[in-house]
Amino acid sequence: MVMAQEVETDESVARRVQNGDKNAFGILIERYEGKMLSYAKRFLANREDRQDLVQDVFIKVYENINDFDTERKFSPWIYRIAHNTFVNELKAKGRRPIAFDLFSTDLLFPSQDGGNAQEEAIHREVKKELETKLDMLDPKYSEPLILYYFEDLSYDEISEVLHLPVATVGVRLKRGREMLRKHYQGQK
Repeated sequence: MVMAQEVETDESVARRVQNGDKNAFGILIERYEGKMLSYAKRFLANREDRQDLVQDVFIKVYENINDFDTERKFSPWIYRIAHNTFVNELKAKGRRPIAFDLFSTDLLFPSQDGGNAQEEAIHREVKKELETKLDMLDPKYSEPLILYYFEDLSYDEISEVLHLPVATVGVRLKRGREMLRKHYQGQK
């Protein structure tokens, strides 16, 4: 009987980096590069800018890895660094976040073998509609929605990323959902 190999947690990989294992940092890059590029799409339209900023995120992570508490979850820590990096870039260029391209990934509607074309067309339409509605929201409401629904972060993790109390995260998620519902109902 072959036992499945356990996957090392992000926190234990970070601990290895803290202990001088430079190769372990590559594991973190492999695990988070796609997620960071996807998250960057919510802020920047230019692909090269996104790639450069994600590189900056990983440089900051590496430079500050010793400040990371390995008893806590790694994902909110890296998302906080990414969020701050992306927002600071927007402020430096005097821009607002771009329209949210949340649905470039198949997080909500994963393609499955054998899925029919009609179902996929409906999913594309729903994605387009939601994308338009999220763009109407103030970032203080859309960012928690993105982190919760598309980055799969918990209220506590969103609280860490956005530097908000957990209760505020809950309120903003609720209000954001209500605003989306009103926008949608107003268009019918």
